[in-house]
Amino acid sequence: MDKRQTKTPIRLLIVDDHPVVRAGLSSMLGKQPGLKLVGAAASVEEALTLLKQCSADVVLLDLRMPKVSGIDALPMLRKLASPPRVIILSSFEFEEEIYRAVQAGARGYLLKETSRDEMVAAIVAVHAGRQYFPPAIASRLSDRTQRSSLSPRELEILEMLSKGFTNKEIGRAFGISRYTVRNHVNSINQKLEVCDRTEAASVAMKQGIISLSG
Repeated sequence: MDKRQTKTPIRLLIVDDHPVVRAGLSSMLGKQPGLKLVGAAASVEEALTLLKQCSADVVLLDLRMPKVSGIDALPMLRKLASPPRVIILSSFEFEEEIYRAVQAGARGYLLKETSRDEMVAAIVAVHAGRQYFPPAIASRLSDRTQRSSLSPRELEILEMLSKGFTNKEIGRAFGISRYTVRNHVNSINQKLEVCDRTEAASVAMKQGIISLSG
């Protein structure tokens, strides 16, 4: 069992360059049962200094800050002797930023408008070793993962499937056999978790994996 999963309060550090946000989060979370606010830093540099003096279990980390961004801070935090688990806080839910944050090691991603109860739930979940992403953000991550798992050739074939081309026609276009095309189509179906080529094209267009116009 993870040593952090105890009945002692979860040590929380808030990192945000906006004084009002910092004060609001401190007031909102500092008195919550099961949480212990160990500090509120205005920058990544200040946070690293604080963490040398007192460790934290979970860090709520602002995504966009001057000098060092939240994403750039994640590798620095991982190098600490006792690295905290990190939840990114942001006013935005751009897919690329969410994906980059997760790739860099973030365990959660919350919008700053998130309710107190959901924020506490996220802190508890991440402290326990789980990830926490609200449904809309989890959906964006899932879609991005599916897109990333498809090879460039599979994406090209998917585009042609959406236009109604047969395996033979696709094979002729790329100079490969229809059996090789069939193998690509089977791989696409498996990665997108669908049953056939028609459903693959439909799902891919709905999720933005390929454009409606092709």
